[in-house]
Amino acid sequence: MGNRVPGIVTAERGLRLMRPVVLVGMMGSGKTAVGTALAMRLRVPFRDTDEEMVAAARMTIPEIFERDGEAFFRRRETEVLRRVLAAGPGILSTGGGAFLRPENREAIRRLGVSVWLRADGELLWSRVRHKTTRPLLMTADPKATLLELLESRTPAYAEADLAVESDPDVSIAGMTGRVVDTLKQAGVLA
Repeated sequence: MGNRVPGIVTAERGLRLMRPVVLVGMMGSGKTAVGTALAMRLRVPFRDTDEEMVAAARMTIPEIFERDGEAFFRRRETEVLRRVLAAGPGILSTGGGAFLRPENREAIRRLGVSVWLRADGELLWSRVRHKTTRPLLMTADPKATLLELLESRTPAYAEADLAVESDPDVSIAGMTGRVVDTLKQAGVLA
């Protein structure tokens, strides 16, 4: 990974990531896909709070929700988020609800930088409508639920440090490039 300096990770073409980059946004916004590609491009670790939760609980997210409820899940999610942020520079993908909690937003502000992958309701629906792993969408009208969630969560997501617009015509590589450009402009990549 190039020269090693504590707290700094060398990335492509001499770029250095100084802090964790936390991707936030709705389910289907591309946090995992873009995050994985971004981590590979910058040659830094990729971490996913949902994957960390599944590994720790040895249960799927829907199983955790069913057995323990959303409040329990959100408390454990906060613990996982703090642990992963403390691991240093890298790319972190969060569950869609993680950034809603003020304590999570504060932890991310202190230790990292948040990037909202902003997407409209139709794009999100096109990406999640066939998935059966979204417990919050297990309703009589999942599209209406998704749109309600988007509307209610947008004010919290708008508190992110940075935002990158998702576009259905832009590939994962293209979105990754948009995020890199945004991080450069913000001085997160030096």
